[in-house]
Amino acid sequence: MIAAGVSTSTMQALVAVPIVLPLLGAGLSVVFGAWRGAQRAITLVVLASIVAVSVALLIEADSVGYIVQSSGGWAAPLGIALVVDRLSAIMLVVSASVLLVVAVYAIGQAGEERQRVSFHPLYLVLAAGVSASFITGDLFNLFVAFEMMLAASYVLITLGGRRDQIRSGMSYVVISLVASTLFISALALIYAATGTVNMADLAVRMAELPESVRTGFSLLLLVVFGIKAGLFPLFFWLPDSYPTAPGPVTAIFAGLLTKVGVYAIIRTQTLLVVPSDTMGTVLLWVAGLTMVVGVIGAIAQDDMKRILAFHIISQIGYMILGLGLFTVAGLAGAVFYVIHHIVVKTALFLVAGLVDRRAGSSRLSAVGGLVRSAPVIAGLFLVPALSLAGLPPFSGFLAKFALADAGIASGAWWIVAVSLAVGLFTLFSMTKIWAGVFWGEADEVPMRAPVIDGRLGSPMLMVIPTLVLAAMSVAFSIGAGSLYELSERAAHDLLDPSGYIAAVLGDGR
Repeated sequence: MIAAGVSTSTMQALVAVPIVLPLLGAGLSVVFGAWRGAQRAITLVVLASIVAVSVALLIEADSVGYIVQSSGGWAAPLGIALVVDRLSAIMLVVSASVLLVVAVYAIGQAGEERQRVSFHPLYLVLAAGVSASFITGDLFNLFVAFEMMLAASYVLITLGGRRDQIRSGMSYVVISLVASTLFISALALIYAATGTVNMADLAVRMAELPESVRTGFSLLLLVVFGIKAGLFPLFFWLPDSYPTAPGPVTAIFAGLLTKVGVYAIIRTQTLLVVPSDTMGTVLLWVAGLTMVVGVIGAIAQDDMKRILAFHIISQIGYMILGLGLFTVAGLAGAVFYVIHHIVVKTALFLVAGLVDRRAGSSRLSAVGGLVRSAPVIAGLFLVPALSLAGLPPFSGFLAKFALADAGIASGAWWIVAVSLAVGLFTLFSMTKIWAGVFWGEADEVPMRAPVIDGRLGSPMLMVIPTLVLAAMSVAFSIGAGSLYELSERAAHDLLDPSGYIAAVLGDGR
């Protein structure tokens, strides 16, 4: 008997596709390593297929609530459960779309993608790890998904072999290994206390533990995933690690990988532990400090990529703000903000790659006048920059408005004030990039010779993907009502996990 609200259709067979297909594609890409054209075709076909499957899963999940697949026929909590609900389906669609767009950009740039036979297999393994993180139904397989994703990222972040890449990459590897060690230690403690790692079963058994133990586990998981998300004070590795990687790798890391950490925080803090005033207060303080420290770091930089890297940190704070309120409106705003930020931040880093190629540097003091020599790049920067700064009518404004409204409704005036002030400083730093890169005059000689090719001054396969993401950001603004309603339905699911628990455990609850 299938629990109400669970898909009974053949859609259940598609749940594992976003994990299995890229892994098969990675193996096939290794076989065809000597033929770059074949590798590119495999990557694009696989990622396009995942986009199509993810859209189908989102439509089904929004209709029925939950799609559950028990691997090997073993029912939860003994078997491995893969679960697609509205939140995970949303994340699958957005992540798969961004991965596909960035893959096209990487092909157009023809840097490490052309020179390294390992790029495409690693990229597909990364895609599999991201998908697995969103749909796994137990904590141990979440750990496995993170390790799959991180193993690929360890190599991707150092492709090129420059000294600064190796140094920054080593910092990234060491911090990631520390986080993984904490994660597996947390798993051991949780299993010792509850006897399970299935998240639906954990939601039931954690409620039986003393409140102090539950709070301890909440804080431990917050630290584990906070390192991966870049929360204060665990963000110190991020600004140095991301900007040194190859352009497409930086874009996908900046736009997507930190949001996997945010997803894990939202999932565990709402499903595994009953929301409490204590955790709400902790999350709001962490959110405020993350926003403030991130934006101050951005203002202090003189490099476009480093400014954007610090803004990753700052914007993560907004997402945690929505979670910390533990209300439907707050969580809906957080989900909406995650969707918006993945697309906008990826677009901005793709623009940074175009600037770096066109001007030979991304330092504000070594670039200038691109609004005249490269007006297309200037236009591509303007839309996501205004959205990140939160100006109307862009998606960033709507996301921040939703969070501010939720904060005011909850009486959290101080965090709303902090978020508005950080928004003003974000606008200032975007203006700093606009004035320095696109209108100013260069005071230094760039380290590399500018590369000018194509009718637009940049390869079409780099310009078009960036344009697609900018257009997606605009589409989010136009369809904000429907997108927010979807986010609101996902928020209801998160705050009432009974449906998730019943869907996974069924009669075995």
